[in-house]
Parts: sequence; C-alpha cells; structure tokens
Amino acid sequence: MNCPCNHLRNYEECCGNIHRSIFNAQTAEELMRSRYSAFVLDKMDYLKLSHAKSTVHTFNFKSVSKWTKTVNWIKLEILFSTHGKKNDSTGFVEFKAYYEENSILNHIHGKSRFIKQDQHWVYLDEL
Repeated sequence: MNCPCNHLRNYEECCGNIHRSIFNAQTAEELMRSRYSAFVLDKMDYLKLSHAKSTVHTFNFKSVSKWTKTVNWIKLEILFSTHGKKNDSTGFVEFKAYYEENSILNHIHGKSRFIKQDQHWVYLDEL
C-alpha cells in the first residue's frame, strides 16, 4: 500500500517504519508525516506516543478517533519546514491536510511545532 503521507513510498518503508519505532523519525517533517498517516489509519496510540508530555492532556483522542473515521483523507501537502533536522532540538512544519467530509472538500492548514523529548521527535503544539 502507498503511504498515506504522499511521500511516494510504500507505507511499510515510510510511515509504517516510524509507527513501529518513533526513534525512526529523524526529522520533524518525518514525524509530521507519520502523524498524518496515523490520523488516516486511526492509530491513536501512536498519536499519543508522538505527542509531547507537556501538552498531551490537551488532546481529546477519543473525539478525534471518532471524527477521523467519518472523513475521507485525501492528501498531505508540506508547505515548508524550518529547523527540525536530525541534530536540532526544535522544528516547525507548515502543512495542509485535505479531507472530504459530507461530500465537501476541506483542509486543515497548520504550522506545527515539534521538539526533541526522550531522544526522539514529538509534536508540541500549533502556532
């Protein structure tokens, strides 16, 4: 199966590799892509694992899981990444995530902030 993150690779070699071990995300953008794929595949345990400990309590996983099952995810578009490389401690990724809900095409346009926590990348918040 092609990876939902639209990185033109097989899921197992792309986000599946990161879903198996969060330490395989070498950059903030790779973690962003893996989180998008987790939304598409309803992998709430992974979303929780890839969320910063300081902000994870602000995320309603049950509600998001219920919603994500009702939409048809179309594609992820990475607009740009700042920092977030292997040796950085913070990074930012601006993206658009397209989905169809009730036969209407919608998108989420966000700029996510990522940090290194416990030697791996995690999502911190939206700017």
